[in-house]
Amino acid sequence: MEEKILTLHPQGKKGVNILRRRYDLIKDYILTTIKKKGTISYEELDDLAVRDLKDKFDGKVSWYVVTVKLDLEARNIIERVPKTSPHELKLSAGDQVTG
Repeated sequence: MEEKILTLHPQGKKGVNILRRRYDLIKDYILTTIKKKGTISYEELDDLAVRDLKDKFDGKVSWYVVTVKLDLEARNIIERVPKTSPHELKLSAGDQVTG
């Protein structure tokens, strides 16, 4: 049986169990894209992920992007840029994650 991870939610809501391999792929994509761009709107991130991953990902890319994005926010790895609409994302100031 494949390993799963229970995601977190920044507002303390109940997370969901997803396959670790899917989580890791989406997490790596989100972090690589944010590092490359500095800041990025959620909409652009989602559009890029769907474009780049749809043919090699065995799930609904947009659903996984929002789920993993919320988990990364809850873990203080990424954060929303204050007062941006639509909201933009950046690496958290205290982010020590590599990869």
